[in-house]
Amino acid sequence: MDQVLGLSGSRSGAGQIVRSAFADCEDVNAIDRLAGILVPEDLAMVILFLSPSANVDALIAEAKQRFAPVPVVGCTTAGEISPAGYTEGEIVAVGLPSSNFLAQTILVPDLDDFQGQSLIESMIRERNVMAAVEPDWKSEFTFLLIDGLSTREDALTAELAMGLGPVPLFGGSAGDGENFESTRILYDGQALPNAAVLIQVRSNCPIKVFNTDHLIPTEARMVVTSADPARRVVHEINAEPAAGEFARIVGKNPDQLDTFTFAAHPVVVRIGDHHHVRAIQQVDENGDLVFFSAIDEGVVLTLAEPENMVIHLTRELERLSEKGAPDTILGCDCVLRRIEAQQKQMTGDLSRLLSKHRVVGFSTYGEQVNTMHVNHTLTGVAIYPPDTQG
Repeated sequence: MDQVLGLSGSRSGAGQIVRSAFADCEDVNAIDRLAGILVPEDLAMVILFLSPSANVDALIAEAKQRFAPVPVVGCTTAGEISPAGYTEGEIVAVGLPSSNFLAQTILVPDLDDFQGQSLIESMIRERNVMAAVEPDWKSEFTFLLIDGLSTREDALTAELAMGLGPVPLFGGSAGDGENFESTRILYDGQALPNAAVLIQVRSNCPIKVFNTDHLIPTEARMVVTSADPARRVVHEINAEPAAGEFARIVGKNPDQLDTFTFAAHPVVVRIGDHHHVRAIQQVDENGDLVFFSAIDEGVVLTLAEPENMVIHLTRELERLSEKGAPDTILGCDCVLRRIEAQQKQMTGDLSRLLSKHRVVGFSTYGEQVNTMHVNHTLTGVAIYPPDTQG
């Protein structure tokens, strides 16, 4: 039976610019089937979001050959977002047609040893090249895919800031389901650990980079009194063992703390006029709390309560369509949102919303927006037909 379960997009008209398709990652013909839908002959780039249950090395090597000379990049996921909504065990493929997009990639092969100035120079150079090729195309964005177990997202996004100029950046941290063991960045036929790929895009399609979460800060606060920032580990909260104190604050026993608890009881920090989530990944063997993003001693954490996810997502996606519906929304959705949706039996409703608004992408171990690494958000870019008024 044909394993390609859905597709969106062809060559023209609303909803028909960016091409996307998905297939069972265990289908031996998956790459051929996806290529048959995406039509690589006139693509500028292919982006793959690949289930970690797949034979990752074999599939990316095959994709490089099948789509050549079109560059193929991507990452492993904590779940996929296909044209049908939330899925698992799939390959989601996104094709950017060369009639509407130029794309350049910069690989960061080792996140423990990268040269910020060299990356900035490469970003500026590639951006100038694309501007010279298509001077009348005015839309630009930068899409970052990065190893979600590297703990280097904050450092890399901070370094990239000087090279962005007015160009908005968004991105997602590669995932490994709910295993937190092995994540990979896909580049040039390889599946690379501890790496990142920067995708710079220029287009004649209007775009809007966005970042949203459904969390409302409460009055409950706690202070990080002992931490290991390099490893994103908190030893103590309020001068008490971290896991036990967090459990007390949220009304749980320490042995009840799990991914579902952290998804249901997120914590945020205030930076300027905004709150940003500092999501907890897990309790380690020492009873410490391991975070998804930067944490340090002295940080004040505020407990947040979630708004209804369906109501919130409906409002946010409709806002992106106020002046016309996007052709496609490329989205990076935190794995904690997916877990919360499952726990609250909202997955079906959210999937229908994502499908209705043409969202494709993946569930992440964290999101990037401009110079920040964040959690528990839906972050992405809305891509509109060329004739849409901004």
